[in-house]
Amino acid sequence: MVVIEDEGGAVDTVPRMQTTAGRLARLGFADGARAERLLDELGPEAVGDIDLLASLVGTADPDLALTSLNRLAERDPSVLGSFRSDPGLRTRLLGVFGVSAALGEHVVRHPEHWRLLGGAQAVQRPTEAELRAELLLAVGAEPENPEPRAGDATTDTLVALRVAYRGRLLHLAARDVTGELSLSEVTAELSDLAGAALEAGLAIARSEHPESDSVRLAVIGMGKCGARELNYISDVDVIFVAEPREGADGTVDENRAIQLATRLAQGMMRACSTSTPEGSLWEVDAALRPEGKAGPLVRTLASHQAYYRRWAKTWEFQALLKARPIAGDAELGGQYVSLMNDMVWQAATREKFVEDVQAMRRRVEAHVRTSEAERQLKLGPGGLRDIEFAVQLLQLVHGRMDPLLRRRATLPALAALSRGGYVGRDDAKALAEAYTFLRQIEHLIQLHRLRRTHVVPEGVADLRRLGRGLAMTIDPVGEFTTQWKRHAMEARRLHEKLFYRPLLQAVARLPESEDRLSTVAAKARLEALGYTDPTGALRHISALSTGVSRRAAIQRTLLPVMLGWFADAPDPDAGLLGFRQISDKLGATPWYLRLLRDETAVASQLARLLGTSRYATGLLMDAPEAVTMLGSEAELDPRPVAALLSEARAMVSRYPGEAEKGVGAARGLRRRELFRTAIADLSGHIGIEEVGQALSALNDVTIQAALDAAVGKVEMERRTPLGTRFAVIAMGRLGGIESSYGSDADVMFVHSPLEGMPEREATDAAYAVANELRRLLALPSSDPPLIIDPDLRPEGRQGALVRTLASYAAYYERWSSPWESQALLRARFSAGDAELGVSLLHLADPLRYPERGISDAAVLQIRKLKARMEAERLPRGADPALHTKLGPGGLSDVEWVAQLIQLRHAGRLPSLRTTRTLETLRAAVGEELLSEADEDVLSRAWIFASRIRDAIVLVRGRAADSIPVDVRERALISRVLGYPPDGSEDFVDDYRRATRRARRVVERVFYEG
Repeated sequence: MVVIEDEGGAVDTVPRMQTTAGRLARLGFADGARAERLLDELGPEAVGDIDLLASLVGTADPDLALTSLNRLAERDPSVLGSFRSDPGLRTRLLGVFGVSAALGEHVVRHPEHWRLLGGAQAVQRPTEAELRAELLLAVGAEPENPEPRAGDATTDTLVALRVAYRGRLLHLAARDVTGELSLSEVTAELSDLAGAALEAGLAIARSEHPESDSVRLAVIGMGKCGARELNYISDVDVIFVAEPREGADGTVDENRAIQLATRLAQGMMRACSTSTPEGSLWEVDAALRPEGKAGPLVRTLASHQAYYRRWAKTWEFQALLKARPIAGDAELGGQYVSLMNDMVWQAATREKFVEDVQAMRRRVEAHVRTSEAERQLKLGPGGLRDIEFAVQLLQLVHGRMDPLLRRRATLPALAALSRGGYVGRDDAKALAEAYTFLRQIEHLIQLHRLRRTHVVPEGVADLRRLGRGLAMTIDPVGEFTTQWKRHAMEARRLHEKLFYRPLLQAVARLPESEDRLSTVAAKARLEALGYTDPTGALRHISALSTGVSRRAAIQRTLLPVMLGWFADAPDPDAGLLGFRQISDKLGATPWYLRLLRDETAVASQLARLLGTSRYATGLLMDAPEAVTMLGSEAELDPRPVAALLSEARAMVSRYPGEAEKGVGAARGLRRRELFRTAIADLSGHIGIEEVGQALSALNDVTIQAALDAAVGKVEMERRTPLGTRFAVIAMGRLGGIESSYGSDADVMFVHSPLEGMPEREATDAAYAVANELRRLLALPSSDPPLIIDPDLRPEGRQGALVRTLASYAAYYERWSSPWESQALLRARFSAGDAELGVSLLHLADPLRYPERGISDAAVLQIRKLKARMEAERLPRGADPALHTKLGPGGLSDVEWVAQLIQLRHAGRLPSLRTTRTLETLRAAVGEELLSEADEDVLSRAWIFASRIRDAIVLVRGRAADSIPVDVRERALISRVLGYPPDGSEDFVDDYRRATRRARRVVERVFYEG
């Protein structure tokens, strides 16, 4: 028994001496009964040959492979015996038979050719010279003197050429279908084989004209043949160039030479395209020559040069990108290509060059038959032409300045564009994968009948053969169709992104000479893209990219892309200005522009960031090295608090006796981490709760670093240890772990004298520390301030700045009011002596979590205080409905609901003992104190208002509580919140709706409940 995997990957046990139609069908044969009959016809040894059966099952079309094998065995039964001694032969031959009916027929007609696929020769890749020699010998010419006997191009000669060519095609296809060659190796060998056939065809033509040595004729390969990326069956595009040789008498007859060269060219074309009993090779197409089919078939070098300098259209220079000598006089061909290259790489300076190339692609696409458009691999949307045109346009625009882009073939050119930063790595990878996949499909389709086609067939059997030919075995039709559509869609998306890249022409050829795009036109384009100050934008572009420095060259590479990214951001002008400012600071730093050029994700993120957030741009100005965070999601994760704290304290310790420097370094760390949080927020990597956590943790770390520095400063000035323990208690949004970008740090200070330390001295030292802490964090700096606000301490501004633990206990026992109990709900240890901080929190617990809840009188007092705050604290002239903090349904409304629930019930329900608003609401639902529907309404309003407050800071660079009246600022904020460019009114309507619903809940739960 032998185990063989069937089409679905399942194993099947096949008896060595017996197969059935049903079993064969399960293994992949479409017609099991017919397969059984054909196997029987091969003889008893074949019927029992499990290796043979496994090889057949592994082909793209087992039925087709078995049919061709059966026919070949009738002509040459020895092939089956050779299979047993050479498994590689069996795999290659059957692999070809399963893909190509046409090559199967060829081997049946010429059974000696199956031997090309056996032994060591089967895997050897022939050189270009070997292919030429073989095909020249086939037509009776010597490789050293490629001119057969004089006479007519007999049918026998043409047949011999075709037989030799197809033998080589068979040899190549066998290595292709078995995966022994890459796509680039396959297309290069096909191109070399075509060149060899043209050389043989030219030898045949010379044999008909004994005087042919009086003219030099070069055949220039164009299109895919020129680029060495030819298909299996394709027209071979050529251009002919000729020069007369000097006669024996020293005279030159150019006209006669061109006439003779034309006859040679025509003879060569006939030798390849004439139909014979062995068919034809392919059409030789000279339509890409000057003036196309209306122009002379052959021209001299000077005539070509004159035409291209004066008359050539844009598409003709695009075609010349692929030009390569492939047959005839190699020296003359080299001269032609060298001469043309100088003009090709200046073509982008032509007026409307980019627009012409784009228009050509649209014309090509418009001529695709509607019925075939979705199945066209070459010309349809998402087809090969989409990829090729995009690559060629970028090559021609940027290749003038960057010689590394001057590649003929698509994949090497795409790789060069990626290395140079002209195409993002991910985009280049996706395009290369799509191109490779589409070319593989094209090859499989063409190999089947050796016919020139680029249309994916519709029949299930054909689709199944294609899928299996690409090693898809579980669901060949479904998997093939899915992958093909996916690659086509991605190719189309990237084509439109790259091919119609904003300002590609204008910026790639930024003003250096008179023929550049006019300032008026450039301004119009910038304005159309959304720049409100096109004059300023042009000034920034010029400053960044003018000159011959490496920096300017890379900026010319970056700007075409980044201008489009800025245009996609909410504020393109601010984005471009910020980019110029950061580039001015970092442009001379080698890694900066190299990073943007090589890491497209970084440049893309930077453009969107600069065009979205003044706050983030400001952070980056004084810490531009933070740009390295962009482009990697892992870099956007908030850093662990322990790591930040260790780093901040280490910074302070490096400056003993220099508290200002130490805190300055810690504030620099805070700036960097604020930037990390801002970009994580803007990119949607973290949500509003995570933003609050990250900002609160960062403030705690900064306060601790400043406290370390303050203690060191006070001890140095007093020349004695502090003598008291000191702790900072977070209050308000900091205590609630809900800090926003513009939040102050609400705190209380507590100290506890060490044993033997007089309380008065200890209190003086604690005051000195508290004041120094506030001073250090308020020092003028380009870093965002962290204002320490101690107004929530007992007695508010009138009370002592610092108290002992005993003083807090005495005050709260005797004087505490309901609002102070409410404020303590958000109290949390922040910095300093943790044991002391926890002691104060334990002291506060009976006030904020009263065992029996608060009295009805206290509830009434809180409600009155809330109502008075709504009436008195709202800024004059502010629209209450748009005030995120104090407006109806805003932050304060939601927070007071949560806090009242805590004051009434947290004493008996530990789940409510949290400093965080949303956690309180969720816990209230769990304790059945609040319905899920009410919690959802309140949480949505709180999150919306919090996001708006943060968005205001991110966009404007400064804090505000009200949604701006200014239409433009409102639009920018709405974009940060994820609304479309025209969605600012929807944003305001959504906020009003959310807060109205929240206010209804507040009135019912807070004021009535």
